[in-house]
Amino acid sequence: MLTAVDWTPLDHTARDPVKIGDLVSADAGGLPVYRVMALEEGRAWVATRPGAPQRMMPLEGFRWRGVGGWG
Repeated sequence: MLTAVDWTPLDHTARDPVKIGDLVSADAGGLPVYRVMALEEGRAWVATRPGAPQRMMPLEGFRWRGVGGWG
């Protein structure tokens, strides 16, 4: 279950726009919300919930980084 999340714009120009454990989404408060599980050259391995299968997605597809978590 996803608990309250505060969303901030993802800064793609930053050296490290996200880190492992961050929540990311294409839309602030929109679905789906992904947890970053691993990073690899401009792409992230993400999962939609704990234990869910992971998939690789380009970071440029995400616009928001969340602060909060899965409860």
